[in-house]
Amino acid sequence: MSTFIIDAVGALSTAGTLFIVSAGLTLVFGAMRLINIAHGSFYMYGAFLVTTIGAASAGLRFWLAVVAGCLAVGLIGTAVEVGVMRRIYNSEHLTQLIATFGLFLIFADLALKFWGNSSRTVTAPAAVDGRLSLGGATFPEYDLVIIGFAAVVGVSLWALLQRSAFGWRIQAAVEDPEALQASGVNLRLLRTGVFALGAVLAGLAGAIVTPQVAVAPGMDSAIIVSAFIVAIIGGLGSVAGAALGALIIGTAETIGTVVAPSWASTFIYLAMIIVLVLRPAGLLGIPERAR
Repeated sequence: MSTFIIDAVGALSTAGTLFIVSAGLTLVFGAMRLINIAHGSFYMYGAFLVTTIGAASAGLRFWLAVVAGCLAVGLIGTAVEVGVMRRIYNSEHLTQLIATFGLFLIFADLALKFWGNSSRTVTAPAAVDGRLSLGGATFPEYDLVIIGFAAVVGVSLWALLQRSAFGWRIQAAVEDPEALQASGVNLRLLRTGVFALGAVLAGLAGAIVTPQVAVAPGMDSAIIVSAFIVAIIGGLGSVAGAALGALIIGTAETIGTVVAPSWASTFIYLAMIIVLVLRPAGLLGIPERAR
């Protein structure tokens, strides 16, 4: 039982981080049909900004650094949308991939210039830096912080999409952007807001995970692969699907680590293959032809 509890908490913590990142990725794709490889860069920048702003203290300054990092990444995302993305919304997905991959490389080079190639660490705030015991199992308190953040993000996104005018406009933009614009809605501004929100979510995931990982160049490429797998399993464009996909990948990774540590990554890709064979559009995705 103790081993099960430890593995379950670890799986939920991993799933929580993946969900926050993937939610921003799938939200942008769902609203704008945009495949953004540079999404991983926003995650990395959120982590690096926290190490820069909040590394000197693990108390209140850490949480202020998380907020500041998210806002800074949101501003970067806004600049990227205004300067680049607006010009490729109606392009083919291959064009979007090439353009965002170019941004990905640029952001990676800038990170090396500003922060170097050495890894950095951040200590969690003392209030959540201990260990909890449950059913004979002991695990880090900070795992529960990440799980809590993921739950809050999930509920907030649901409320935003289902209970607010902004969410209704996002859904209308997916179905018929021309009609929405004809009704007087500033579609350009709406897209900017959605893209900035996606960037903030990626930055938030990078910021809150800093006490548990080594912050270093290359974490952008690692997370974007996992985020795409989660989004594909859940169905690109579905936030609920991203949550389900994150749980599946978090569980698959944990099982792989326990059963066959050297083959742990194989379990992730195996889960993706099984889902795509059964449902090519993802678990909660809608086939393109049905739109």
